[in-house]
Amino acid sequence: MNLSQYFKEFSYNIRLAYPIILGMLGHTLIGIVDNFMVGKLGSTELAAVSLGNSFIFIALSIGIGFSTAITPLVAEADAEKEEDKIRSIFHHGLLLCTVLGVALFILTVLSKQIMYLMHQPKEVADMAAPYIDWVAFSLIPVIIYQGYKQFADGLAKTKYSMYAILMANVVHIFFNYVLIYGIWIFPKLGILGAALGTVISRIMMVVFMHYLIKRNAALKRYFKNFSFKEIRKSVLKKIINLGLPSAMQMLFEVALFTAAIWLSGSIGKNSQAANQIALILSSSTFMVAMGLSVAAMIRVSHTKGMNDYKELIVVARSIFLLAIILETFFAIIFVAFHQYLPHLFLNMSDSAQIIDNSEIITITSKLLLVAAVFQISDGIQVVVLGALRGLQDVKIPMYITFVSYWVIGFPISYYLGNYTNLKAVGIWIGLLAGLTAAALFLYIRFARLTRKLVMQSENK
Repeated sequence: MNLSQYFKEFSYNIRLAYPIILGMLGHTLIGIVDNFMVGKLGSTELAAVSLGNSFIFIALSIGIGFSTAITPLVAEADAEKEEDKIRSIFHHGLLLCTVLGVALFILTVLSKQIMYLMHQPKEVADMAAPYIDWVAFSLIPVIIYQGYKQFADGLAKTKYSMYAILMANVVHIFFNYVLIYGIWIFPKLGILGAALGTVISRIMMVVFMHYLIKRNAALKRYFKNFSFKEIRKSVLKKIINLGLPSAMQMLFEVALFTAAIWLSGSIGKNSQAANQIALILSSSTFMVAMGLSVAAMIRVSHTKGMNDYKELIVVARSIFLLAIILETFFAIIFVAFHQYLPHLFLNMSDSAQIIDNSEIITITSKLLLVAAVFQISDGIQVVVLGALRGLQDVKIPMYITFVSYWVIGFPISYYLGNYTNLKAVGIWIGLLAGLTAAALFLYIRFARLTRKLVMQSENK
């Protein structure tokens, strides 16, 4: 294996991926800001936001996963120089994202009663219920935004989503601050203020994204001729056939992490708060791998459109290698600072919270050591998944992710969390097992599929 051929791809991969990574971090920053500001109110409030967001994350994973179908289709059409095809995919994709956003909003609001059947602390569930109602509404604009984002990503215009999210974060921080604590003319709403801040910022995110894309002379032409008469069943079916398995892949992973939140909540609110802090930190570094996953999807789709499968393998492996290097770096940071990082999310000056905070810090520091190891597995599985989506191979990976997370990962989390002294740490060992299995099986799938494609192209 000649590593130099992979290293020379790094600079282009990073240029393509860094706006996506910053945009993904912007999404995560919304959650971090909520947790940071709400954490100052107390551990019950932090646990309520954690529980509430677990419902939102499940719905959001379906929306984001489904929308990823737009990117490889647009990238492939761009490689083929098919302008009408690009426009058609954009319009159909945006319509499907809007319908899905409304459906997920309704389903999330209806599903919140499940909290009371899951042995969650009653004071936490009561506080989380109205929070869910408001944040669920923000699913509509955020999934519409995803339709715009995936379209722009498919054309390798990755900076627009970064700009839109950064501007949305400014809006979010302002409204969170004034509505949570009751600053100036604004009422003091506590965690409901955090929910409203999220809704307002996500609406503005769509507005910013629409404006930025429509201002671009090269992209403006794709907004023309939108009409329901132009909607074709065949195009809708093509996007759904790619989008549904992609949504399931993301759902299986996010649902596993959500199950970890619920299992932690059944142990106690301090375990749940610790789980949330560790999850926010590991999610932040995971966004780097997610950005590289989108870069893999874009580059693999484009190379596939040109039928250059040998180059496709080089491009994909260069991104896999880059992900391993970066996630190993983050793993070292987690190990080095595992006892310091939890302090950033807690109000250490509140004497009434000293006992709770001490327990949360102890649990979180252990969870971060496990997270340090699964950074690498998580990074590998998500970039390989991106490359497979670029190849429009989604059904077999859907089965692989289900088996990895729910046949291997969840039973280990459940057993170690409930029946051993490992408790919250045991839950995260299950996450590590599931992610490692997914990384291994998905890479085997990619290697076999690309080898077959190369042989087929050589035999023509």
